[in-house]
Amino acid sequence: MSNLFYQGRGRKRVLDQARGVYMWDKNGRRYLDGSSGAMVCNIGHSNENVLAAMQRQMEKSTFGYRLHFETEASERLAARLAGKMPGGLNRVFFVSGGSEAVETAIKLARQHALAIGEGSRWKIISRAPSYHGCTLGALATTGYAPLTEPFEPLMRVMPKIPAPRAYLDGLDPADPETGRHYADMLAARIEAEGADSVLGFIVEPVGGASTGALVPPEGYLERVRAICDDYGVLMIMDEVMTGAGRTGAFLGGDHWGVRPDIVVMSKGIGSGYAPLGAMIADDRLVGPVLDAGGFAHGFTYAGNPLACAAGLAVLEEIDRQDLCGNAAVMGDRLLARLHGLMQRHEIIGDVRGKGLLTAFEFMADRVTGAPLPRALNAYQRFVDIAYDRGLIVYSRRTRDGIDGDHVLVCPPLILNESHIDEIIDGLDGSLTEFAAEIAPVLKAG
Repeated sequence: MSNLFYQGRGRKRVLDQARGVYMWDKNGRRYLDGSSGAMVCNIGHSNENVLAAMQRQMEKSTFGYRLHFETEASERLAARLAGKMPGGLNRVFFVSGGSEAVETAIKLARQHALAIGEGSRWKIISRAPSYHGCTLGALATTGYAPLTEPFEPLMRVMPKIPAPRAYLDGLDPADPETGRHYADMLAARIEAEGADSVLGFIVEPVGGASTGALVPPEGYLERVRAICDDYGVLMIMDEVMTGAGRTGAFLGGDHWGVRPDIVVMSKGIGSGYAPLGAMIADDRLVGPVLDAGGFAHGFTYAGNPLACAAGLAVLEEIDRQDLCGNAAVMGDRLLARLHGLMQRHEIIGDVRGKGLLTAFEFMADRVTGAPLPRALNAYQRFVDIAYDRGLIVYSRRTRDGIDGDHVLVCPPLILNESHIDEIIDGLDGSLTEFAAEIAPVLKAG
């Protein structure tokens, strides 16, 4: 019996320790962390330099409330983050996680509209499927039915457009016309909603848990940026999962040279060492809000010095080890090996990703794109099989959270060739076991 409860009644093994890409339970069983937790531990576990930086900060102070003190750790981290942003985004607001970062971006966007006399703007358009967080404000922009539907009476659900899933729609993602096709859905939705009511568009540059490492079609993000400019709509880039080197560049959006109006980050910038997230904007947005009376928003642990000291040390490790570069190189090799698995296992219908944000999707039929039967719960069953074999991966359902099963393979950015071999061996064995288990169901169906 445990006094804790989480999403369900299932219990997990008790964690003992973690080092690098490995974790051990209390029974001494070793696991390769093939998903960096929930795509969090970008620099790996128990990095000595980060632990030392946290110890030095703990010896000074562990908390300083932002209305009473500025802290050296938060100022240094803000400067370091701003230096990595595109096009001069230089104003940082710290939070404790991704949902808080998205909530902060939404509130800044709204208060900016009020400050400049555009109070009719309040709608944040997003995509379906998508995931932007679990607070009610962030959830209102999320397009993932199992997580949103129970709470719809409590929130004002925001408008959605389809995510650019070209592989399911039979379109060529390398064709710029495909990118324009999906991006123009944003322009159509802005027109349908009334342009003077639309405040922003929030988008992950590479899809996260809801779409399984979905890389946008050619020209998509560039066209989205132009549409936002045409209608005076803010482009909010959700880099919670893609940021801090995960895709092979510091920000996922950097691959396409697109400058958003607001960036939200978490996960990788704290890398699991401390709860940390950030919203980054520029003076064009922040200045009018501060001049109009201040930013009516905040969290108790915003800018916590211990978390910021950890975050600064994480960024230093990303640079020192060139983990963005390693993610790019190892990501290409991992993706190639996943394509090899697809050739050997017919239930893999698609492989995709960028850097070390990669995924494969199960299908009953590659030609039609038909998903596996929902009742198989393939996304969860496969993860359990891999876990029992000592490999941790992450899964969700691709098609609005109801159908389709994908598995995210997103190991720490310190990955090497030997680790890739272990991951592929673990996946291969797990796929063989899983395919044998479901074969009678597929044959009967």
